[in-house]
Amino acid sequence: MNIKSFDMNLLRVLDALLHEGSTVRAGARIGLSQPAVSAALGRLRLALRDELFIRRGQGLEPTDYARTLAIPLREALDRIEYLLSGPEAFDPALSTDTFKLSGSDFFAEMLMPKLADQLSKRAPGIRVQLVDLVPDNYVETLEHYEVDIALIPATPFPDWVAHQPVFSSNFSVVARSANPRIARAGLAPGDVVPIDLFCDLGHVLFSPEGKLTALGDQALARVGRTRQVKMTMPVFSGVYRAVSESDLIALIPEQLASYIAPKAGLQIYRPPMPIDPPLIHMIWHKRSTANPAHKWLRELIAETLLPLNEGHSPLPE
Repeated sequence: MNIKSFDMNLLRVLDALLHEGSTVRAGARIGLSQPAVSAALGRLRLALRDELFIRRGQGLEPTDYARTLAIPLREALDRIEYLLSGPEAFDPALSTDTFKLSGSDFFAEMLMPKLADQLSKRAPGIRVQLVDLVPDNYVETLEHYEVDIALIPATPFPDWVAHQPVFSSNFSVVARSANPRIARAGLAPGDVVPIDLFCDLGHVLFSPEGKLTALGDQALARVGRTRQVKMTMPVFSGVYRAVSESDLIALIPEQLASYIAPKAGLQIYRPPMPIDPPLIHMIWHKRSTANPAHKWLRELIAETLLPLNEGHSPLPE
């Protein structure tokens, strides 16, 4: 038999006939007329090359071959029905799902500890892994099931990517408390760093790909200035640690600056030029949009990141 040309609807008819032993009752069972069931039985006999049923009194008796089909056919139809019944109800307290998130180490500081607390209370069986963000490769990681959710700055997304803005961030200048040039300039925490001093001081740049320019350089270019990038780091933790033990400075997201400055011995200042605040999106493959567990985790991540928007412009709808 050529499965490509076989009408799978005939399997429902065969199952009903095996269960009822009558074309009339089989039709009533699956919503077909008796002539339609008889016509389907004729097609089944031709396709399977077996009589399948013989007339006995007012009913039909299955052949030996038909009897061998009864149980596996019913199991196969049950499995198909289960597969097509839609997503199961999701109970986070009972879930043992594993999810991979992709993002910079900003999220190791600003998301994962709070997320761990919420998961331990609401979904203790769920496992969440934060993996390195590869900005130019997020499409492949999502498409090939390597990552479930990525957190990245807004960018043109492919049409199969679903996305949701979760927070935006301005930038702060951080310097170690004992930075001599900052001290000689008489700056107090929260002051604007004069642009000449800002450009003259050496900078540590967060750059996962080793690029020497970022949003801060674009902002400087708009006012006709440049800065001195002395070092690049692929992680924010490397940036602020380098600053804390040197006379270099850095631009980092202000939420992260406020969080780590007291622990790292840093002071926070304001940049001398306006910098477009990046809008961070949570992105995922559209195939996962209706997945109840995936949806629940997305909502929890958005809820956990919501406080980062305090003091910022409302997120776009």
